[in-house]
Amino acid sequence: MKPFFVFKCFLTVLLLSSCKTKSLLPDPLSAGWNGKKVCEKIEDNKHQRILKCTFKPGEGHERHYHLPHFGYTLEGSTFKIKDTTGTRIVNVKTGSYFNNNGIEWHEVINIGDSTAVFLIIEPK
Repeated sequence: MKPFFVFKCFLTVLLLSSCKTKSLLPDPLSAGWNGKKVCEKIEDNKHQRILKCTFKPGEGHERHYHLPHFGYTLEGSTFKIKDTTGTRIVNVKTGSYFNNNGIEWHEVINIGDSTAVFLIIEPK
């Protein structure tokens, strides 16, 4: 084989393997519930984006994806969560927090009797 051909093949494989595929789903800011926004942008700068997401009882978040993020629960409630692992019920307590390396997709609905509020911090 010619060295240039081998180099082109190697470069093609390298470029294809480093490409990130963009989700066809909305991100948490773009996703809503029954046509209504549930998240608002609190801060967006070169280092991070911070969202505040509010879910009244019976409200949810349509199917969406997440980039890596940190979440903090300002006000908790009980949620029905559906994702790649199935469906589960989760009691999210006020003051709880979580780190996530990204979520391919999930959808949630507040099945509790209190309004839930989250801060979502996405590093850039």
